[in-house]
Parts: sequence; structure tokens; C-alpha cells
Amino acid sequence: MKPQEFTLENGLQVIFIDTKTFPTLTTLLLIGAGSRYENEKNNGIAHFLEHMFYKGSKKYPNPKIISQIIEGMGGHWNAFTSKDYTGYYIKASTDHFPKIVDILSDILLNSLFEKKEIEKEKGVIIEEINMYEDTPQRRIGEIFEGLIYKDSPLGFDIAGNKQTVTSFDRNTFLDYMNSLYHPNNAVLVIAGGLNTVGNDPRVVPNKKGEHEGLPLQKYLQIIDEKFNTWKSGEKSTFEKFTKSQTKPQILVHHKKTEQAHFCLGFPTFGINDKRRRILNVLITILGGGASSKLFQEVREKKGLCYYISTGAEQYFETGSVITQAGIAKDVEKVKVVVKATLAEHENMVKGLFSEEDIIRAKEMLKGRLLLSMEDSFNIAHFFGNKKLLEHKMETPEEVIKKILSVTKQEIVDLAKEIFVKEKLNFAIIGPFEEKNFDTILL
Repeated sequence: MKPQEFTLENGLQVIFIDTKTFPTLTTLLLIGAGSRYENEKNNGIAHFLEHMFYKGSKKYPNPKIISQIIEGMGGHWNAFTSKDYTGYYIKASTDHFPKIVDILSDILLNSLFEKKEIEKEKGVIIEEINMYEDTPQRRIGEIFEGLIYKDSPLGFDIAGNKQTVTSFDRNTFLDYMNSLYHPNNAVLVIAGGLNTVGNDPRVVPNKKGEHEGLPLQKYLQIIDEKFNTWKSGEKSTFEKFTKSQTKPQILVHHKKTEQAHFCLGFPTFGINDKRRRILNVLITILGGGASSKLFQEVREKKGLCYYISTGAEQYFETGSVITQAGIAKDVEKVKVVVKATLAEHENMVKGLFSEEDIIRAKEMLKGRLLLSMEDSFNIAHFFGNKKLLEHKMETPEEVIKKILSVTKQEIVDLAKEIFVKEKLNFAIIGPFEEKNFDTILL
């Protein structure tokens, strides 16, 4: 699976990955524009803008037409917003590629941003915010990041809040676009069964004399024709998070729920740190899957939760490792689970895990990465993220090689560095008061 890279004259980076499988593909456009580029007044604009691109453009004037055309070619489309970037994609059969690129380019370059559509979408997004508030298992992650990245755009909710969202007008969208939506701040990835013939401008017939797919240069020509009017520009910068934590932090989000959900975590490092693969192995041993230390201890042995897992979030300059669990809304049971979690952290620091644990974690990471590559969207997202955020190209095989090289001593050394009491953060959502957890981290 070798990616082929090109750069258009306007700076747009284009990546092709031919999986040599089914004649379907994902066309994914990633823009280096997310909620961390916002401020308190326009928080939520990156996410709102993502919605508006599918609400009508010059050639495709309303969302009904866009959905009819894409579904009419058997396709699937969506978009997503993160703190670092925004993505727009269409999946369909390879023969529809020219139409796919036409739609993506037109909604990007010629969106109408009509007032009536903006006002309608405000209601949609407010209901989306309400939905997240009513989903505590999801909401607790946002609350946790609001705690660990307090007073920073990294701590903002991606969807914004009802006050900011209802204040947006057409100029808000245009201002945000003009600051970040440039081709030199974007990556276009095409992944799937392209049936390409490399850089050869000829189409090679199959055994039956039929021509399959398009030559790579033809794909590139189609892209250039649709995106060459997109003008490059200077990208706005984001506020780097530099706060150093010196004592544990607790945040209790009072809400009437049927189950308590908590996140317990520590700050780590940015996305380009060489210790990233060591961290991957560490968190997999600790809380990755049903065979992990935490799942076995808290769910299987103690029966105190339905789910418990450990993961990591990484941004440009910082990151975090987080254990999340859903348990009974009982203060004493929460304390038992937190105590058990901290005990497993200490076991990692002491090296109380086996070589078999390490091998199993490595194979899990390897297998799940390879299995994810069965989907063209995951392939496009993998390589697109590498290029946009890490400014490099790295194959799944290269990632796996780094994972397999991790040693036990490296895991122990990293655990000692990360699991420091003064840097502990605890957030919980449920029918509790702050005073219920005054001593939980002692």
C-alpha cells in the first residue's frame, strides 16, 4: 500500500492510495481548521461551517439536490470536525470520481451561505448540542478536556454553545474561511480500487480488451480542473497550550443520570513525540480491550462497571492519557473503581506486567491497524492525517515496526514520567456534589 503524492500549483497536496481491490473509493478533503483556532466569541464556527457546506452551492443549490445526486450514484457522504482539522468525504464507485470531485470542489469554493439556511441550521446544531448533553458517556470526554485544558481553546466544546452558535451570521463563516480555508492548508486523499497505471498516461486494457479505471494523471487532471481556482493564503495560527500542572484537579458535573461516568487522566505529549508508540503499548496493556489489566480487575473480578478503557488524545504540542468508565451512581463504588485504577497505574510504574502482556498488546495494535485498512475511508484518513498534522508520510507497516520494537523498560520509564500524582485530573458526571469527592485522589 504505497501512497503517491502530488502538489498542485496552488499548494493543494494530493495523495493517491490504490488498494487494488473493489472499484470503489473514498475521496477525503482535510482542512487544517478546527475548534482550537477559535476564540470565546466564535466557538463552534468550525463545526457549524462543516454543516453549511452541504446546504447549497452555485451548481448544487440546496441539500436535497446534493443528497439525491450522491445517493443516486450509490454513494455515502459525511463530514466531521475535530480540534485540529475538519474533513469532508464522499464514498462511491470509482466510475463516479469526476462527479465526486465536482461536488466537493463546488461546495467548498462556491457555497451560498444563505441566511435562511444558516438560521435553520442553528436549530439543528442546538439540538445536536442537546443530544451530546443527554449522552453522558460522550459528554464526559468534553468535560475532562475542559478541565485539563482549562482557559485554552483546546478545552472548548467542538460544537460550541447555544450562545455562540445563535450569534453567527454569514460574515462569521466568511471570516473563518478566509483565515484557514486555503489549498496550502489542505490535503486531498483518494483511496480505493483506482485501477491506475501509475504515471503512464495510457489506459491499459484487461484480458478481455476492456479498459479499467483511469490513469493516475487523469485523476490528477480532473482534480486540478476543479480546484485550480482555489487561491492559496496565509494560515492563521493557534494558541499553543503551555500550562504546567502542579496539583491534582477535580471537576464534578452535576446531572441526573442513571449511571456515573468518569475520566481520570494525565497530560502527556504532542503528536510528533517519538514516545508515541511506547504510549500506545502502555495504554493497551492498561486498558485496551477485554484482556487489559483494568477490564479484568474492575469488571471481571469486581463486577463494578459495564465498560472501562484507556485511550490517548494527542494534539500538536500536548496530549493526554485517559481512563474512562461507566459505573453505578454510588459515591463509594466510584471511589473503589478510582482506587483500583490508580493501583493499576502504580503497577505499570513498578513493571508488574509480563512479557506476554506486552506481546498481546503489540499484536492487538498491529491487528486492529491492519483490520482498519480494509476500509478505504480509514486508509484515506490514516494517510491524510499523517500529511496534514505530522507533515510526513508513514505507512502502516512502518508504524507496526515501531510498535513491535517497544521494550518493557521503555514502558516502565514512560509510566514513571506520566503517572505523577500532581498531574492527575478527574472529571465525573452524575448526581453528585463537589464535596462528595474531596478526598478521592488522596
